[in-house]
Amino acid sequence: MQTLSEAAQYTLQFINQTQRSVFLTGKAGTGKTTLLREIIETTHKNTVVVAPTGIAALNAGGVTIHSMFQLPFSGFIPSHTAESQFSETVKFENKESLRRHFKMSGLKKAVIRNMELLVIDEVSMLRADLLDAMDYMMQTVRKKSAPFGGVQVLFIGDLLQLPPVIRDEEWRTLRNYYKGKFFFHSHVIQQSPPLYIELSKIFRQTDSSFISVLNNLRNNQITPDDVQVLNQYVKPNFDLKANKGYITLTTHNAKADAMNAQALEDLKGELITYKPEIIGDFPEKIYPVEHNLQLKVGAQIMFVKNDLAFEKNYFNGKMGIIKSLSSQEILVHFPEEHKTIEVERYEWQNIRYKVDPLTKEVQEEVLGTFVHYPIKLAWAITVHKSQGLTFDKAAIDVSQVFMPGQAYVALSRLRSLEGLVLLSPLRMNGISNDQDVMDYAQNKASEEVLKNSLHFETKNFIHNYLINSFDWYDLAQEWRNHKFSYSDKTETSAKSKNALWAAKQLENIESLLDPSKKFIIQLNRIFANETVDLIHVSARIQAAFDYFFKAMDDLVFEILWKIEEIKRLKKAKAYFEELSELEELQSKAVLRLMKTKLLIETVIANEPISKEKLTSDEIKKYLSRKKEAIQNQFKEANITLIEDEEDVNRYTSKKKDQAAPKKSTVEETFDLWIAKNSIQDIADIRKLSITTIETHLVKLIQAKRISISEVLPQDKMDELAEAFKYYKEESLSGLKEQYGEKFSWDELKMFKASLN
Repeated sequence: MQTLSEAAQYTLQFINQTQRSVFLTGKAGTGKTTLLREIIETTHKNTVVVAPTGIAALNAGGVTIHSMFQLPFSGFIPSHTAESQFSETVKFENKESLRRHFKMSGLKKAVIRNMELLVIDEVSMLRADLLDAMDYMMQTVRKKSAPFGGVQVLFIGDLLQLPPVIRDEEWRTLRNYYKGKFFFHSHVIQQSPPLYIELSKIFRQTDSSFISVLNNLRNNQITPDDVQVLNQYVKPNFDLKANKGYITLTTHNAKADAMNAQALEDLKGELITYKPEIIGDFPEKIYPVEHNLQLKVGAQIMFVKNDLAFEKNYFNGKMGIIKSLSSQEILVHFPEEHKTIEVERYEWQNIRYKVDPLTKEVQEEVLGTFVHYPIKLAWAITVHKSQGLTFDKAAIDVSQVFMPGQAYVALSRLRSLEGLVLLSPLRMNGISNDQDVMDYAQNKASEEVLKNSLHFETKNFIHNYLINSFDWYDLAQEWRNHKFSYSDKTETSAKSKNALWAAKQLENIESLLDPSKKFIIQLNRIFANETVDLIHVSARIQAAFDYFFKAMDDLVFEILWKIEEIKRLKKAKAYFEELSELEELQSKAVLRLMKTKLLIETVIANEPISKEKLTSDEIKKYLSRKKEAIQNQFKEANITLIEDEEDVNRYTSKKKDQAAPKKSTVEETFDLWIAKNSIQDIADIRKLSITTIETHLVKLIQAKRISISEVLPQDKMDELAEAFKYYKEESLSGLKEQYGEKFSWDELKMFKASLN
């Protein structure tokens, strides 16, 4: 990706070709969000994205920390022996109570066991004790004592923005265990610090004097000259009503809400209310915009998302004026561009993570959708809610700054000083940043450190990836545990009849341990050299693959066959689940062997390690083909078997899994449309309303991906052609009023799209 800075390229390489955890930071406007998207799209690792709050998780396309790791909303004492505390004002868990009280679902455990990369967004808000609680849960579930259970972690955030919230009564206890409240004060980070990478190229601002002022403000080095530069823009009597396009940044919600409400009330004209379409599970506490969007013509609004369409008509924070309104159409005018656009609804998804049973990859599952116009009233906004936004014009009152760094956050929203109005002079008091954060910033890695570390860590990653692919000690231990679990079963149970089978499989896996150990010693010897002969490594990997693959593959066959038997028996659910968990581990080991060959091929070719390079059709279809072959063989071997689908799927979900491809929402609809699904079917599959799917079809017609004749009958198109004959207006409201129920809004929009 050409627009990535050097620091961003390093980050991408550390994620994809090392196991080193990284703290990615950078000033406002340096492209942290863009880089996160690039990482998620290209990494070969099973990735989970989390954030401290529901809204932050929604914006990052992930889930909350508390929901992912089943953590209670209480403080955490990083000790086994300290007493857990519960009172009316404070609650604390310790390691023992956390493990004892909170049961984690099998689905979440599977995700954590298969996770390879954990992304924590908005890490500035993450408390030290919460990070230690996450670390403890991951080590427990993954049964590994390494930091985060051996998972690589990417921490993303600007520590000079929102700090963690710890109440005084909580801190009185936590200060006995922590030197401070930030994530880097956690025990796990103190013991195993991530590599500190800072994005420094600023995309938002280009004015060098403004960038200099912001840097000094950020670093607690603001000078009298900087204050003088900013105070040139002080206009205490600035008339916001007379100067359109300015948004006021204030420190309190109540003030911003009151300013917006009053400005809306002052406008003449009809007040129209728009409501979202909510399908499935989408809790109110994570609504990304107001449920009831109230607008009038002339209202000043801003967009809260970037335009996903090719035209890129708007960005997060872009201001506009409502030009016309009707029940199904909002037109926004951008005065400085002399341009008007129709606002389309945006889809937010509430997701959870799951493990694909066939590929063992971590995937997203959509639980619910929230579809609404991505705009809000924009005469005023709080500094807090302005994070991540970019404004061309803003009126800022820094006289009421009440948290370190808020002046920096407010000023850094602007593209340039030209759009700045200060409603009061800048004061030196109350705007300094937290000293702990400033001290931690000294850990930033130099380019030389990044370069040397990348070389060393890449070699380590390849070495560890290869030896871990042939290290089956833990897998054999799981088979061992399984074999010994038969002894306490009664003679009549379904499980007890398979004790000899389990013993045989344990014997098979144990027979591989000695040769695999010898092969790992060989690899260690090769990688101990300063320069590694990769051609030689590749030859050894191929030989080892040829030696081990059949035996490992046979174990997958055996366990899948056994599952095929057991899933038809009544009262065998617990046994079925034991076998399924074992199958997950065994299949994962085989898929890992297959990926190992691709990894060494990629390294020899000197190509970047990525998702594309570490997968193949053979890997993707390995389990589905094996399961299909076993089912056919099982039916042949039991030719007299008359099956009831209810019996066969007794212990498995009857709902067909829908993979969540990382495509645009319109592309997903297009794929389902060309697969001959009806509009209703697509809406059901995607957990979206029919109206939203019809909006996607409008876009596809406009892009000439599908023809309007595929959607509407010929007689309807003839009637629409007649209606549009002399119609030249921007808005479709006039046509809708003229024809009433004869045409739906979507029919009008589809036909208009077909004319372009």
